[in-house]
Amino acid sequence: MRLDKLLSNMGFGSRKEVKQLLKTGAIVVDGVTVKDAKTHVDPALQTVLLHGEPVEYRKYIYLMMNKPGGVISATEDRRDETVIDLLGEEERVFDPFPVGRLDKDTEGLLLITNDGSFNHALMSPRKHVAKTYFAQVTGMLTEEDVRHVAKGVTLDDGYVTKPGVLEILQANEDTSELRLTITEGKYHQVKRMMLSLDKEVTYLKRVSIGELLLDESLELGEYRELTEDELALFDWQPE
Repeated sequence: MRLDKLLSNMGFGSRKEVKQLLKTGAIVVDGVTVKDAKTHVDPALQTVLLHGEPVEYRKYIYLMMNKPGGVISATEDRRDETVIDLLGEEERVFDPFPVGRLDKDTEGLLLITNDGSFNHALMSPRKHVAKTYFAQVTGMLTEEDVRHVAKGVTLDDGYVTKPGVLEILQANEDTSELRLTITEGKYHQVKRMMLSLDKEVTYLKRVSIGELLLDESLELGEYRELTEDELALFDWQPE
């Protein structure tokens, strides 16, 4: 990897800014001052110092965000704020993107990465990764609704969903609270599933993906890196 690309990717400035930095003699590779931006280095085998401090190269980034409502799951948008807009510059330099999507008005667990293979492993329909949501809906949920979801419900376009798990947390004539686990991600699926039961979702929050739970200490819009143990829940080890 070219030295200027390495430094730029690690957030030390644009390629132009990094070249100016190199001219000052601030970069040392394996004990030798390097000023040529085209110099190739192997960050796994060589030691790169900036002003005497080691530059630790990372290829991938894995973040957990507590997505707020009103923000869209996209990398950029002309009208709305995106989840990437909520990140700091030190994360944006990795060119990350959301893993899957949450509707604009939906809150909760959203993963953000720049690892396309990780994204595929979680989002591929063939992987059947379970996703669990907490929701508030209009009307009273019943055990009959639970049985319908367990068999698969028919959406407004005729699609029959795969079996899900509906847990009624609270129910009365006006409103109900529920936890719903599904293994697919059709457009507005949770809302459309509830509509098939004559219920309307008034609040929706994703609380888990697979065995990974949302860190409830994260305020809306906050994020943190996944731990190695959390990545291991998906049998994933970054390069």
